[in-house]
Amino acid sequence: MAKNITTDPITLEVLRNALQSVAEEMGAILTRTALSPNIKDRRDCSTAIYTPRGSLVAQAEHIPLHLGLMPTVVKAVLKHFPAEKLAPGDAIIINDPYTSGSHLPDICIISPVFYGRRPIALVANLAHHVDVGGAAPGSMSTATTEIFQEGIRIPPVKISSKGHLNRDLLRVLAHNVRTSEEFYGDIQAQLSANQVGIQRLQELVRRTGMDTLAYYMDEIINYAERRIRAALEELPAGIYQFYDYLEGDGIDEELIKITTTVEIKDGTARVDFTGTGPQARGPVNATRGVTLACVYFAIKAVADPELPASEGIARAVEVITPPGTLVNPRFPAPVAHANINTAQRITDVVLGALAQAAPHRVTAAGTGSMSNFTIGGRDNRGRYYSYVETYGGGQGAKYNQDGLDGVHVNMTNTMNTPVEILELNYPLLVERYGLIPDSGGPGKFRGGTGLVREIKALEDATVSVSTERNIRRPWGLQGGAPGKSSRCYIKLPGGTRQEMPGKFTRSVPRDTAVILETAGGGGFGNPRDRSPEAVRQDVRSGLVSGEAARKQYGIELDEELN
Repeated sequence: MAKNITTDPITLEVLRNALQSVAEEMGAILTRTALSPNIKDRRDCSTAIYTPRGSLVAQAEHIPLHLGLMPTVVKAVLKHFPAEKLAPGDAIIINDPYTSGSHLPDICIISPVFYGRRPIALVANLAHHVDVGGAAPGSMSTATTEIFQEGIRIPPVKISSKGHLNRDLLRVLAHNVRTSEEFYGDIQAQLSANQVGIQRLQELVRRTGMDTLAYYMDEIINYAERRIRAALEELPAGIYQFYDYLEGDGIDEELIKITTTVEIKDGTARVDFTGTGPQARGPVNATRGVTLACVYFAIKAVADPELPASEGIARAVEVITPPGTLVNPRFPAPVAHANINTAQRITDVVLGALAQAAPHRVTAAGTGSMSNFTIGGRDNRGRYYSYVETYGGGQGAKYNQDGLDGVHVNMTNTMNTPVEILELNYPLLVERYGLIPDSGGPGKFRGGTGLVREIKALEDATVSVSTERNIRRPWGLQGGAPGKSSRCYIKLPGGTRQEMPGKFTRSVPRDTAVILETAGGGGFGNPRDRSPEAVRQDVRSGLVSGEAARKQYGIELDEELN
């Protein structure tokens, strides 16, 4: 690297935005060329750029959970395939959670970027595939007790070598999944996204020069570190503790404690999960990579929400995850539903601790789960299908704003599958989809409402549902009331309706309907301090009933609103 380069703020910002744009374009290519609705419609994926050493430089604004996961997997892969030993046209595939930090449906593809013979960067993307084998369609069974039951594990291996696709490996992988056609299409989309990233970075280095680009990639990370440290300096120094519970592991219903101690001091944060319960028998264990992602998100959201994602955030945050616990399990513990539920609870406890330091920067608890809903089997032509979706719910309110209704919160940011797309691609019928009145926690500022979706299976199928806040409602802040709990029901063909636990996997006959109601968000402040006009508007919008307006808010409505 040239020794006479000095940091110019304008150049830094121009190149930071240029690299961010490359990551965003990679994401656009991935979602526009993918085959499965889970990626092309729901956008359950992320794209990013790294230094040749594996340090995150820029990440597209997709899914917060991947903020900590993707750097984990890239650095792990570099231990097996150092950048200097790779060649142009190479691409590495991996999904093993005990290397990548995620769960098996999240398949990551990493490609080196060369200019001449010199590696100048790495590009990577991570996408949730609708099936990777295992005990149940969608590879999201709630009843697994070891990772071997959750699907095929892919160690770091080359899917492409010097531009030549490893078709034998692809055949082996596709042979072990139910939806092989979608698998092939989505893998090709991932490879295409990386190829676009490679081309754009090569174009950029032709304009800047290799030394300049390498220098500013490091400076972007240094800039993020300076900003997060400055933001942490603004928070009151101190030690803050909080705990909450996960509602069972899918096998046992016993509550599992997650506790954290957050110490803010001298522009740093130390987050310690000592005291958290031991790793679970069921598939809710969160690898350290998942836990890191949750911590980085919560710190960033409270200290500096506008800070671009990069390695710099991690430099100011120490995270302690005792081995053998729910937040850092030992192999071969199952992990499929940690992303869905445990990640959200880890985030809740970190935010709960930070609320003591900065109450006006933290929302009340949200819906508390990504609420996974999976139905799979064979359609009337005998072809395997797998519908996978995570559902939104109520966002927690904050000191000056109501929570949003029926949205994804905290660690997830996917879109919904439109009803027309769902019914076109799968033997399913959507019978109901909407917001749930009175599910948002009352407060001076109301928590967001949960949503309900009722789906009928038109053929025999296997259903897996995994949600939280079925027992312990999303907490409010500063006198705000908790949001309404989640609920799940199965309506059998004869009309019998059964209430189900928050986590289950079971076979159902054709014409069975599954109804999932997600939790609302907690309220902020005393409900009696809410503006009467805001309550009336809630009633007009169907978000609050007239009875709740009287009982919770003490508002007598005009006759035309009753």
